[in-house]
Amino acid sequence: MPELVLWDIDHTLMATGGLGRELWGAAFDQVTGVVMREQADVTGSTERVILRETARLHGVECDASLFPRFAEALGALHVRRAAELRDRGHALPGAAVALAAIANRGVRQSVVTGNVRVAAEVKLAVFGLDPYLDLDEGAYGEDGEERPELLRTTLARTRVAPERAVFLGDTPADVAAGHEAGVYTVAVATGKTPVGALRDAGADAVLDDLSDTTRLLAAVDH
Repeated sequence: MPELVLWDIDHTLMATGGLGRELWGAAFDQVTGVVMREQADVTGSTERVILRETARLHGVECDASLFPRFAEALGALHVRRAAELRDRGHALPGAAVALAAIANRGVRQSVVTGNVRVAAEVKLAVFGLDPYLDLDEGAYGEDGEERPELLRTTLARTRVAPERAVFLGDTPADVAAGHEAGVYTVAVATGKTPVGALRDAGADAVLDDLSDTTRLLAAVDH
């Protein structure tokens, strides 16, 4: 098994049932005073980039203070509406069992996500996934703009060599980030991207979902 397993969150471990976009729009409105008409493409991106591009779509200046204020507002909204998230969202099939199985092998686990940290913590906690993860070792939207940068940040924090880590995500952007950071990448077709497209993107292994723990462990223990 590898020394470190890193997970994307949204559509890899869980789904928010549409509440994530609602909270994002509410935070945008709160910090800009502008009602969000549309949101920039979020697939495989980070909150910092999504905010900048969404602000541009609305003619809002994205100065240095906007993202910290937005991150604080978004995190607070997740805390305040955690019970609603629990009701509307769900952990994806097999997610908790997969995390537990890897933990039982004595492997460290954390997250690499474009989410701001507080939002990520709330999402993982409400679905009971956080006990298996060392969130202090992860990387979040506050840590950079691009996913390769976030992966490198986590590797630096954990002092794990890229070849001793595995990254699991659900988008071609996750696959590209893993390759750029030199990390073996397992793609899971639980988001919008089908198996064939993830394979074409160059994923080192592709799973339909996390429900088959034996297949998951085999993919991680490459």
